[in-house]
Amino acid sequence: MTVNIDLSGRTALIAGGSSGIGLGIAHKFREAGAQVHVTGTRPNASDYGEGELDDLIFHSLDVADSAAVEAFATQFNALDILVSSVGIVAYGGAEYEIETFRKVIDVNLNGVMHLCVCFRDLLQGTETREGTIVLVGSTSSFIATPGQPAYSASKGALLTLTKSLAQAWARKGIRVNGIAPGFVKTKLTQRSWEDKKCPAKRPREFRSGAGVNRRKWATPPCSWLHQWPPI
Repeated sequence: MTVNIDLSGRTALIAGGSSGIGLGIAHKFREAGAQVHVTGTRPNASDYGEGELDDLIFHSLDVADSAAVEAFATQFNALDILVSSVGIVAYGGAEYEIETFRKVIDVNLNGVMHLCVCFRDLLQGTETREGTIVLVGSTSSFIATPGQPAYSASKGALLTLTKSLAQAWARKGIRVNGIAPGFVKTKLTQRSWEDKKCPAKRPREFRSGAGVNRRKWATPPCSWLHQWPPI
């Protein structure tokens, strides 16, 4: 069943929305009529591929930099939807080194929490609207990925963080949900595209699941949802 969603008049921020899953979500929200802000770690929008950030408002931001996140949040006067799709991973056994482990946790977990806290007041619901937070996890939230202890730990913790924030902020009129996609063909996962547990033996193209967030978690038809289902 197709659900047509109108996000006209709403403002969305997709942290990590300059590439990968976040970029796909950003474009879907824009198609639905929202004003969409995206963040990425490169200095300028021109540093990304031609046309990738069309009609999106780009901001350079390192979510692991607490001071930068706090300063960034002050630029907003209103926000309806916050999606965190930030994430890094280290290959070749690097995550067993404590400095690398700490770096991954700082981005994938601590940075996400800081974003949520900094935008909490803007997202707080009213009689006519409610705020929505969507945290993008991974199947690694449930099944550890060999050789990636930091990434697996961060995504496992993100699952519990999602549930904790959902319980804590529901009465503030903020819905907090998470999604846990499997391997999607992005730059982050290019070294792990062959998912041996996937019968199709190929990564998911984002287009095949691009409507998930737009249809469900950030929209009024699911105003009763406060949960974390894997997809």
